[in-house]
Amino acid sequence: MQFLAENTADGVTRREFRLEVGGDSVPGCLWHPQGAVGPRPLILLGHGGSQHKKAANITAAAISHAQELGYATLAIDAPGHGDRVSREQAKADQDAAREAGRRAQQGQAPPARPSRIPGAAAKAVAEWRAVLDAAQQLDVVGRHDRVGYWGVSMGTRFGVPFVAQEPRIACAIFGLFGVFPGLEDHRLAAEQIKIPLMFVFQWEDELMSRDQGLALFNAFGSTDKTMHINPGGHVGVPAHERDSWLAFWKRHLGEA
Repeated sequence: MQFLAENTADGVTRREFRLEVGGDSVPGCLWHPQGAVGPRPLILLGHGGSQHKKAANITAAAISHAQELGYATLAIDAPGHGDRVSREQAKADQDAAREAGRRAQQGQAPPARPSRIPGAAAKAVAEWRAVLDAAQQLDVVGRHDRVGYWGVSMGTRFGVPFVAQEPRIACAIFGLFGVFPGLEDHRLAAEQIKIPLMFVFQWEDELMSRDQGLALFNAFGSTDKTMHINPGGHVGVPAHERDSWLAFWKRHLGEA
């Protein structure tokens, strides 16, 4: 893990890094309380489609984890996102996402856009596991199993197979995704997950139907699972859900 830049503001330090995984250079960010020393719980954040490791919602969550819980937080650019693509391709992806939403509102869109990166899910799983390995070598994180995963939409698409294969993840928050034809492996991975989890969904989601979201929630093998449903579209998760997420982390990962 090669650290490239560091910035501290409002009591939170953000360190940008790159890690070589499978011949690719994976960019990421690690946030932690300013001056933090010694092991602490770690939250992994999986961003949504057309987003990146420093998207506004990712950054806000990481800062709140450090300020309110004393945790460390880590995010990476998924395959084909952020610093791993050109500005032109990133803009094209954002335009495609907006068009998918527009068409979905008219009943014309497929359940989810396929990734333009072959084997993106498997690549993302390998990268998350390698980054977690590297992070746990750091004093500010440490080697332990007090690790949580958060990822909605594409963060759930890539996060479910990752969490299903990673025993160090103690709890997870998923959402804004579902079960539909062509992703049978995703449902099977969900069945393997037994840890405490929360699932967030939007009742008028224009990209995922209610039945698809409920099917994924039902597929999870966890006995300790909760589904939070709010009115609104795909990107309309209300801000107050962040309080629920913080309480979930504290309940299952404990004090820093």
